[in-house]
Amino acid sequence: MREITLDMYQTLGLAIILLLLGTWIKSKVNVLQKYFIPAPVIGGLLFSLLMLVGHSMEIVTFNFDSNLRNFFMVVFFTSVGFLASFSLLKKGGLGVALFLIAAIILVTLQNGVGVALAKAFGLNPGIGLAAGSIPLTGGHGTSGAFGPYLEERGVVGATVVAIASATYGLVAGCLIGGPIAKRLMEKFNLTSKDDRKEQISTAEEDRVTESSIFRAVCLIGIAMGLGATITPIVKNAGLSLPAYLIPMLIAAIMRNIIDGTSKKTPVNEISIVGNVCLSLFLSMALMSMKLWQLADLALPLITILIVQTVVMGFFAYFVTFNIMGRDYDAAVMSTGHCGFGMGATPNAIANMEAFTSVNGFSTKAFFVVPLVGSLFIDFFNAIIIQTFTNIFVG
Repeated sequence: MREITLDMYQTLGLAIILLLLGTWIKSKVNVLQKYFIPAPVIGGLLFSLLMLVGHSMEIVTFNFDSNLRNFFMVVFFTSVGFLASFSLLKKGGLGVALFLIAAIILVTLQNGVGVALAKAFGLNPGIGLAAGSIPLTGGHGTSGAFGPYLEERGVVGATVVAIASATYGLVAGCLIGGPIAKRLMEKFNLTSKDDRKEQISTAEEDRVTESSIFRAVCLIGIAMGLGATITPIVKNAGLSLPAYLIPMLIAAIMRNIIDGTSKKTPVNEISIVGNVCLSLFLSMALMSMKLWQLADLALPLITILIVQTVVMGFFAYFVTFNIMGRDYDAAVMSTGHCGFGMGATPNAIANMEAFTSVNGFSTKAFFVVPLVGSLFIDFFNAIIIQTFTNIFVG
């Protein structure tokens, strides 16, 4: 079998080509747009399928440089830290706090279910985490970050399981959200009290300039530098952490310090930098997947994901709906929770837009769900995942 090794620059070039290919394919295939399948996932998965064929036929295998992949991962999660503004959480009021609590409970439940079922199948509990909140509430970004971390701790195939589960979740979250909200509306005879659609922004709408992008890059770089300095100290103290966790926490601290001054955090610019790095990171993570590791885990993984889908449905119906007030807004937030509890925030928006376009708008839902899904849950999810990892894995 021929072995091809790509250096850092070649790995980056291939990742960009696959990202562009995925973008083109997505523009041509409606179903990929409907379920918000990310372009880097499409391009990267196609290449990993080619690698599977090459490996199975013993023709060729690829090795990739991982330095840039890890760098882009840390940049993205550091940008997430800068979105964790507790002044915004406070301004969002009780609704945001309650929905965040519901989301945190779901994250904990998803990991508990995953670990329990993995143990029932005689698997490493880390496989359960790789089919828990890592891919479901976390999505592809968290999957690409924690998969390799779990593998470093002896969980073989964790990255492939997490990425496959995240892709499944994008579709499943969209499929179950609408029926659940419809059932709630009919059972409790709910109607919308909104007669208008308000556009609510959760971030500053300042114009993006070279100067503002530079400031965003500086803030991210400082947080990453401080994190890289502190992380080895924490590890020497006996606590194993993923490379991005400390930079993300430092970014959150920096954001809230800035919020206490007259300065503004360049949120839009930080998000742009983070999202670009996320796309490159995902492309690299997907194209290097070893799909042949998934064969022996197929039946347990399918079972775990089906159970997780049922858990999400019942949680949205019985917990999210009740916590959020048992009214029309709560029903809309329930379908939104299915979207990002199984997939991503765009899926949540799609679920809510599809439902409210027929039944009436919900200002509260379109404020609360994106705020929690985009700004807060990734931060808390990472901490909870780390806690479960320390308890159950290696």
